[in-house]
Amino acid sequence: MLFTIGHSNHPMEAFIKLLKRHGVTAVGDVRSHPYSRYVPQYSREPLKAALAQAGIAYVFLGKELGARSENPACYKLGKVQYDCLAKQPQFAEGIKRVTEGMKKHRIALMCAEKDPLECHRTLLVARKLYEAGVKVAHIHADGSLEDHGVLESRLLQACKIPEGDMFKPRNEFVSEAYAIQGERVAYQDVTMEQSERTSAS
Repeated sequence: MLFTIGHSNHPMEAFIKLLKRHGVTAVGDVRSHPYSRYVPQYSREPLKAALAQAGIAYVFLGKELGARSENPACYKLGKVQYDCLAKQPQFAEGIKRVTEGMKKHRIALMCAEKDPLECHRTLLVARKLYEAGVKVAHIHADGSLEDHGVLESRLLQACKIPEGDMFKPRNEFVSEAYAIQGERVAYQDVTMEQSERTSAS
């Protein structure tokens, strides 16, 4: 079982309580930039220290599994393209690190957003692991778990896409919903967008 969680604005004590409630022994930080001005307790070093004190390991995976890229080819009008990120060698390496780590730990992949539907930890990382056969559950702020398959149904509803019909398999509708939601929440590099528009004009 693999978990995901968003730190949101939880007090650190509440965040650790959520992790312990589900037996999490390691946190994989998938933020590209593991720092926060608004909730500084979730910046990399204080977070790592607080987790260590609670007996939970911390691993930074933002270079491999973060939502941003240093590859200009993974941007379209300044917006990062998740499909492109998923094809990068470092992404494959990050997925491998997670699956290897799961042999020793109960891992929660962590990013900032409260709702997993609003975050690349779900729309990019958890999706690929789930499609590879990994059982994934998302930890919500109230401590409840949402199975990734159930989340995909919620994703379809959010995008106003049907569950399926006799002419088109469900997985095609799901892929369409991932693309729509990914476009909504993906990182936007304004400078790169302006540069692309200038080059195209």
